[in-house]
Amino acid sequence: MFAKSLIRSAVALCALAASAAFGAANITIVNGNAPGIGFNDPTPAVPVGGNMGTTIGQQRLNAFVYAANVWGANLDSTVEIQVLATFEPLTCTATSAVLGSAGPFNIWSFNVAFPGAVTGRWYHASLANKLVDADVDTIVFGENEPEIIARFNSNLGSATCLAGSGWYLGYDGNEGPAIDLVAVLMHEFGHGLGFSTVTSSATGALVSGIPSRYDDFLFDTQQNLAWAGMTNAQRVTAAITPRKVVWTGANAIAGVPTTLSLGYPELAVSGVQAGAIAGAYEVGAASFGPVLSAPGVTAEIMPVVDQAAGTGLACTPLSALNRLAVRGKIALVDRGTCGFSVKVKNAQDAGAIGVLVADNAAGGPPVGLGGADPTVTIPSVRITLEDGNRLKTALTTRSRTSSGVVGTLGVNASRRAGADGLGRPLIFTPNPRQPGSSVSHWDTSASRNLLMEPSINADLTQSVKPPEDLTLPAFKDLGW
Repeated sequence: MFAKSLIRSAVALCALAASAAFGAANITIVNGNAPGIGFNDPTPAVPVGGNMGTTIGQQRLNAFVYAANVWGANLDSTVEIQVLATFEPLTCTATSAVLGSAGPFNIWSFNVAFPGAVTGRWYHASLANKLVDADVDTIVFGENEPEIIARFNSNLGSATCLAGSGWYLGYDGNEGPAIDLVAVLMHEFGHGLGFSTVTSSATGALVSGIPSRYDDFLFDTQQNLAWAGMTNAQRVTAAITPRKVVWTGANAIAGVPTTLSLGYPELAVSGVQAGAIAGAYEVGAASFGPVLSAPGVTAEIMPVVDQAAGTGLACTPLSALNRLAVRGKIALVDRGTCGFSVKVKNAQDAGAIGVLVADNAAGGPPVGLGGADPTVTIPSVRITLEDGNRLKTALTTRSRTSSGVVGTLGVNASRRAGADGLGRPLIFTPNPRQPGSSVSHWDTSASRNLLMEPSINADLTQSVKPPEDLTLPAFKDLGW
């Protein structure tokens, strides 16, 4: 009747102390730390942001219970969901760190039908239990294993572990330069509850030849194929084709209009000389200068060329020939050597009305342009190395004052940020693949920002449903 696959095998339990969180679902935090460490760290702490614990260990446990309460209030299972949790030293340097992770302890597939369940699909343990209305481990093996396993970094903020950016243990979102543990927990618990595939994004291989239930809602708009029905090779291709995989669940799609904002950032290329390169291009917006808007800025695209190799770094004031080329135009420059805001300001000073920064490393989708300069008044974006090269090829045959290739830099006002043209939420499929992130998150183009994007954004709320978020509707698609 059931098939099981262990995600984690034997786990040693030390000094267990259960702390229950009650809501529409009962999510219990199981303390897996030994005495004196992790949740049992006796270091004194001052209550903060509603967290009234008086030791570091108690505040950590309180934050876990708080996040579990939020999720529990939104779910509808009668079966206890146990989270085996530890704080322990994880990979760290002075400038980077693994914050933590959570996922299903095991997964189940059904050989016979249960209400709301699909046979021949892997389900995360907590959702499988909800659908059966009983603990599957207990039914099959007489065991009571945890449904979710969670490990978080106890060294965060120390001199050798992302120094200066320790955990904020309050509940109110006032983390400042620290990292909001509750927000990270909400995200990681989401993975453990069902927002992830167990199919390999590296090889495309299914676990024991069985798709994940999550896979049923993934569709590749470029290959025009459903993820669960692809070959392994087709899944590998889909996993590294940015912004072509969408979520097809009806509940999440219904939540898009009230959650994601209209206005999808893009570069539209046209003109009498555009030819085969005409079309819409993905862009990464700048953190400085004006916000992209509709109808946007429209002008010919002209390259900046200030090196013998044809590279236009624009790190110094533009030459007379380049000033003549970009005046009143959208300037195409290259990433490298100096900051993005420096390049854009130099192009602006030369008369450009917009800037495209072509990446110098392969991959996509293009991320934003970081930096700050309050004197920048023109829009600017990053485009991929591939798209930059396509544009350069078309532009090099033109005169120094006109290209015949026109760009409109702004937003597609008929499309929502984070969705495709049919209003389906986009799934994160960057190139190169990001292990642990690819396919198992919403895309970074979403606006507003969503809980299950690969990064925790500062504007998140603790809501998991529209109009703030799409995670709960996706869970309903899965069977919650």
